[in-house]
Amino acid sequence: MNPKKKLIRITTVPNSLGVLLRGQLKFMRDHFDVIGISSKGNKNRLKEIGKAEGIKTYAVEMTRKITPFKDIRSVYLLYKIFKKEKPFIVHSHTPKAGTVAMLAAKMAGVPHRLHTIAGLPLVEAKGFKRTLLNTVERFTYSCATKIYPNSTGLMDIVLEHSFTNEDKLKIIGKGSSNGIDTQYFDPLHYDEAFKNDLRNQLKIGANDFVFVFAGRLVRDKGINELVAAFNKLNKRYPKCKLLLLGSYEKKLDPLKPETESIIYTNDNIKFDGWKDDVRPYYAISNALVFPSYREGFPNVVLQATAMGLASIVSDINGCNEIITHDLNGLIIPVKDEQSIYFSMEYFLNHPEEVDRMAQNGRKHVLANYKQEYVWECLLNEYTSLENNYDHLMNTETDIN
Repeated sequence: MNPKKKLIRITTVPNSLGVLLRGQLKFMRDHFDVIGISSKGNKNRLKEIGKAEGIKTYAVEMTRKITPFKDIRSVYLLYKIFKKEKPFIVHSHTPKAGTVAMLAAKMAGVPHRLHTIAGLPLVEAKGFKRTLLNTVERFTYSCATKIYPNSTGLMDIVLEHSFTNEDKLKIIGKGSSNGIDTQYFDPLHYDEAFKNDLRNQLKIGANDFVFVFAGRLVRDKGINELVAAFNKLNKRYPKCKLLLLGSYEKKLDPLKPETESIIYTNDNIKFDGWKDDVRPYYAISNALVFPSYREGFPNVVLQATAMGLASIVSDINGCNEIITHDLNGLIIPVKDEQSIYFSMEYFLNHPEEVDRMAQNGRKHVLANYKQEYVWECLLNEYTSLENNYDHLMNTETDIN
């Protein structure tokens, strides 16, 4: 029996390994010798993830900003690990990890260098920063042997900007990096008594209509427009609430001061911080509002839809692939405060339509994005690389 080939998965920060790819590494362990690499994280989060997934890990510090000298050091450390471990596949996820890992893997002679695109920060960049990010993106893809956009929209952007050749690109399954655990994200986990108790804790009335947002509280997620729209809406409809789940990134992408002021002064906006488990909060909500400027294939929308929520999402890749307008939610223009307002008002005044969209949404997720389906599609991709490689090696041996 041939020993398992080594698969190294790399992300910039440990939460991307432990949350965005939760369960996937453990699944792949039955087929490959899996190693995880990311920055160490707070309280050595990486070690916790390695234990949960049952894999070996290496901590290599990587930044999310443009830091040339630190990036060179990251490349060097990764190169040393790759030369030591001799992986068959290095598969990176998240922008900075992709750049340093693909370069280091190419230098180390790794045969299969794979990178998943789960979002393009450059979409919102302008001027010199945009030019620099475009250059970095092209460089990353040139070092990789295969590129996996996790949505059709991302693939279109990559081709539109000629970042790489079409034959390097492939979407795994129907999109998404990890699919969704539809048994875990199931509204049936929470009964009325539990929901009433949580609503009481948050001072949300039994008859209040709750809009929820989950994610980073930053400009790029459309929070400025969302908060402004809700603030106006709430003056006409005092029985609605906005539940914000997430954390600020005041150094990387701050909100307007007036937005923060509204969040802290409007009693009907419930800011409850970052939550590792968002399911209870979805369970007490009526609809998701997710007006992001850019995404890959947003897990938030998948999770909320699986939890039986209708959604209001911006017309961007990923969001407009999970949500079909008027079927399981509403799609609105990007950066459009008025559209957010009118969509939320429509939901308030048409509860039967909200219920219909919510029911359609969970059915759509079950049919297309179950975690097991996405994992099997990715495993098939890895296996095809393995089979082709083994066939090539056997052919060369016969010739010799």
